[in-house]
Amino acid sequence: MNEWVLVVDDDAGNLKTASHILLKSGMRASCVKSGLEALRFLESRIPDLILLDIHMPGMDGFETLKHIRENDQTSGIPIVFLTADEDSEAETRGLEAGAMDFIKKPFVPEVLLTRVRHIIELTRLQNDLESQVKEKTAEIFRQKETLKRLNVQIVMTLSGAVDAKDRYTSGHAMRVADYSREIARRYGWNEDQAEKIWLIGLLHDIGKIGIPDYIINKPDRLTDEEYEITKQHPEMGWHILQNIPEFPELAIGAHWHHERYDGNGYPDGIKGNDIPIEARIIAVADTYDAMTSRRSYRDILPQKVVRDEIAQGSGNQFDPVFASIMLEMIDEDKDYNMRQK
Repeated sequence: MNEWVLVVDDDAGNLKTASHILLKSGMRASCVKSGLEALRFLESRIPDLILLDIHMPGMDGFETLKHIRENDQTSGIPIVFLTADEDSEAETRGLEAGAMDFIKKPFVPEVLLTRVRHIIELTRLQNDLESQVKEKTAEIFRQKETLKRLNVQIVMTLSGAVDAKDRYTSGHAMRVADYSREIARRYGWNEDQAEKIWLIGLLHDIGKIGIPDYIINKPDRLTDEEYEITKQHPEMGWHILQNIPEFPELAIGAHWHHERYDGNGYPDGIKGNDIPIEARIIAVADTYDAMTSRRSYRDILPQKVVRDEIAQGSGNQFDPVFASIMLEMIDEDKDYNMRQK
């Protein structure tokens, strides 16, 4: 089914340009010239996404967004603001009101299409996940089964989907989950807590579903631009997982596993104990597995090199407590079995 986008802009030229870009890519596009026309349009039709201009006479983009979010029939439609301004205050206001992103005018076709496709894909995936969770949860309560079975089933399925995208790091999510669980156990967590971080670890890279395959499977090092795109996967993962009320902790590992203990990580640049403890554990496990897995441009690193990197990262890249536990695990691994097979 072709994606359907509603474009709302008072400028006929912008409507024509956006419509041409979308139609040329195989999408459906409908155009209206005001917020009021958009609301009338939505009374009978629900598009996959709305591109909404901020500055329009009469009802501006913020007021239009407010009306759309207040209507139960339209509240779930993803909305991307269109703006020619460099106004961080407007962007903050828009995101707080419920917009998912901003696209600058004049349009860059590749940027417009990439943003639209990613947001539609993420919204569909999130809706599917929520529907699946609700359906399975009702079934489990009817059968008086445990919620844990649902969590494991869904998490394993999603983890496998991410793993299948990346031909170079087969088993990465499972190994990170296993290492994270062992770190948690050695730290003193009980078995329930350790199993929970195992599940969180399985989905720490779920946001990569939204990263183009050609970047994930590129046979050599990424360009700066491609690297910036991959850095979007923590927040993509957060958006996918944050609205699963039965297991809200799932979003923690996805969102913050690339933060650094010294505050120089991403996406939020938080540091020290401000980083959730689950993410601090997964960060060590994730980096360890990255070094002990094959890449298209290198083989598995020698164990001493890996150990030295973890030791050097203690206190700056990693929480020193969990780096110390990882070093203990490395020292016990005399035959270097903790690596991609």
